[in-house]
Amino acid sequence: MRIIDSQIHLWTGPDAPPHHWRAPFTAETALAEMDAAGIAQAINCPPIWDLNASDYAASTAANHPTRFATMAWFPLDADNLDQLAATTVTQPGVVGLRFLLGPDDVARTVHGELDSLWSAAHHRDLPVSLMTMPDDLPVLGTLAGRFPRMRLMIDHLGVLPHLKLPDAAKHLDTLLGLAHYDNVAVKATAVPSMATDEFPYASTHGLLRRVHHAYGSERMFWGTDITRMRSTWTECLTMFTDHLPWLTGSQLELVMGQALAQWINWP
Repeated sequence: MRIIDSQIHLWTGPDAPPHHWRAPFTAETALAEMDAAGIAQAINCPPIWDLNASDYAASTAANHPTRFATMAWFPLDADNLDQLAATTVTQPGVVGLRFLLGPDDVARTVHGELDSLWSAAHHRDLPVSLMTMPDDLPVLGTLAGRFPRMRLMIDHLGVLPHLKLPDAAKHLDTLLGLAHYDNVAVKATAVPSMATDEFPYASTHGLLRRVHHAYGSERMFWGTDITRMRSTWTECLTMFTDHLPWLTGSQLELVMGQALAQWINWP
């Protein structure tokens, strides 16, 4: 089984926000832990809190092209967003783009001020990973409808850090409704963080089943965001592979990496 973590952060600086308790997190550390857990590959999302993280992502992908790929970012207040997108995706290891959409960015999206970026992703068939406030998820549906060749991925099932069930799932009906768009997928990342119990985090299993029922194995991608997990990489992995009896065989293989590889065109 090809196992790909759909979201990790690699960086070399000493700092991180409070919910990321491991700092720094280097490629060497990640590779050792991935090998121990049986994880073949990972998507690195360079963190915004380390100014050198994007350069580090490029060098990491160049040095380990079969292990790491990058979802890159750049400031959304930059000029010529379409040209910046075209340049960014030529960097080593970049397979798509990832952005955090704060309230101002959502407002600019609603007013069409970021259309040059979304249009660039649409015309280049780019995967774009987005994290936003749960109340702003409907905006992603609007984007998906207007730019159908932009392949959207929603981070962390749309759940913000620190939220626990049932509050973490208040937006679930909205998230499930977005499955109507064929170009929207979800990253089932950081799931243990929303659990109210210990491994194998049975409190989350019903949520996962509902998401899987809506999106299917082709559009639901396993991952961890490991630097904010109190769980081990092995626990994050085996809660899916060993403790979801409704997810088996080829469907499990898709969720654990095969579907993501197809979505981002990672050979």
